[in-house]
Amino acid sequence: MNMETIVSLCKRRGLIFQSSEIYGGTGSCWDYGPPGVELKNNIKRVWWRDTVQLRTDMVGLDASILMHPLVWKASGHLDHFTDPMVDCRVCKRRFRADKLDDSPWVHYCPATKGNKFEVPAGEPCTHCGARRTLCPACGKGELTEPRQFNLMFKTFMGPVEEEAAVTYLRPETAQGIFVNFDNVLQSMRLKLPFGIAQIGKSFRNEITPGNFIFRTREFEQMEIEYFVNPADTIGGRPADEVWHERWIEERLAWYRRYGLRAENLRLREHEKDELAHYAKRTADIEYHFPIGWSELEGIANRTDYDLKQHAQWSGKSLTYFDEERKTHVVPYVIEPSAGADRSLLAFLVDAYAEEEVRGEKRVVLRFHRELAPTKIAVLPLLKKRGEIVETAHAIRGALARRWMTVYDDTAAIGRLYRRQDEVGTPYCVTVDVQTVGDPDKGEAGDRKVTIRDRDSMEQVRVPIDTLESVLGRLLAGEPWERVAGRA
Repeated sequence: MNMETIVSLCKRRGLIFQSSEIYGGTGSCWDYGPPGVELKNNIKRVWWRDTVQLRTDMVGLDASILMHPLVWKASGHLDHFTDPMVDCRVCKRRFRADKLDDSPWVHYCPATKGNKFEVPAGEPCTHCGARRTLCPACGKGELTEPRQFNLMFKTFMGPVEEEAAVTYLRPETAQGIFVNFDNVLQSMRLKLPFGIAQIGKSFRNEITPGNFIFRTREFEQMEIEYFVNPADTIGGRPADEVWHERWIEERLAWYRRYGLRAENLRLREHEKDELAHYAKRTADIEYHFPIGWSELEGIANRTDYDLKQHAQWSGKSLTYFDEERKTHVVPYVIEPSAGADRSLLAFLVDAYAEEEVRGEKRVVLRFHRELAPTKIAVLPLLKKRGEIVETAHAIRGALARRWMTVYDDTAAIGRLYRRQDEVGTPYCVTVDVQTVGDPDKGEAGDRKVTIRDRDSMEQVRVPIDTLESVLGRLLAGEPWERVAGRA
């Protein structure tokens, strides 16, 4: 399975579209369709519930995207948030200088009379042994010397475009938490250790975005800044190091809990020469995407760098009073930083499966029930029978009060099942002639409907009166075999 397969499915089933597609599209910008936005919202919802709602040491925040420009001076983004960029002198394409050999490259091989080949990333030509020295896209142009390119989007506040009005679209949500540290601390009367969580849009003017929604210029982050007293110890170890380990374990467990297979996850420690200047330690949770192993979430020990920087530049105290030691301390920060879009891609890839059923290919997304965009689809067996359609609509209306439920009568029942499989709907409810009866034949309906399980494709017939209760047990995690056996 490759990325093209995922992109095709997302377009076909309305999960994700190219932004501004009717105008030719906007590079590396994507729109989430009806099932796509439900999937993304479900990911954010369970993240918020698990990291904020269910914990006593966490609170939430929603900071502004536009902030005072000095925030970015203090954080170092204005001076250091850059990537090295090179240009091709022939095709004028631009590339990150440090990522040139991470993608396949075009080569006109002299050993084969100049035939054009696409050589795998980082490998030499198998015919002549040459390695890439020219533009990887056109294979002809020389590259310019690298120059630093700032990744922040610049804009202006107010009606006049002048230097005094310059501001930036935030490149991360973290700084909104740091500058609100004292506001949250005082208003919520918090004690260390505690965390502040935020979900929000960030923007980075990437030189070479790509790989679908993996790297985009506009993206949504799910970030935590967890504040720890640097003077505390746990089991003889510095508290910040212990909490860092705990958050690494918690975040790995979270991805597994919602369906990512263990063999597709790994932990990668940052080497000393790649650590950010403020980081004591950083570990990435990596996922085996179709493009290879890549970062899914980073968990960093940022020490006290950010709070000290903002205190220095703002002139405001950003400390915590340690009652036990009767002194002010600047907390250390553990930062688990995830992306909603990249998480969605991982859950989508891991859920994707193809199998053969009665000689035909079946595509199914085996989402965890809490992430599935639609929980239930109500399907009439015959859309020309008014009683069947009326009953199906009534059932959908009742179920929709608790779960995302859709009605569909636009194809034969077999095709309707396949459509729901392709968007990961866990359960289909079918209303048929037996449900409502046949007045022409003098047959009364049994007021039962058929529930079909997505993963096993098994079916069970239950009374309409108990349908909501049965589905509630299933969607709460009770095994299909047990529920079906009792129905």
